[in-house]
Amino acid sequence: MTQSQRLKYSILISLVVLGIMFGLSYLQNVGVISEKLFQYIAIGVAVIVVVINGVMRRKVKP
Repeated sequence: MTQSQRLKYSILISLVVLGIMFGLSYLQNVGVISEKLFQYIAIGVAVIVVVINGVMRRKVKP
């Protein structure tokens, strides 16, 4: 993986996370999920993104 590929994937991941957060916020406002569940899902998404970022960082070839 090159540096430019990592940048593209990072931008894609950030857009996906933004979409997930807007979706969760909408579901919470409608009343489908509680605030506690929203927090748990948001923490889970953050952990997954950190792990993916760490894996991508190790795969970048200098």
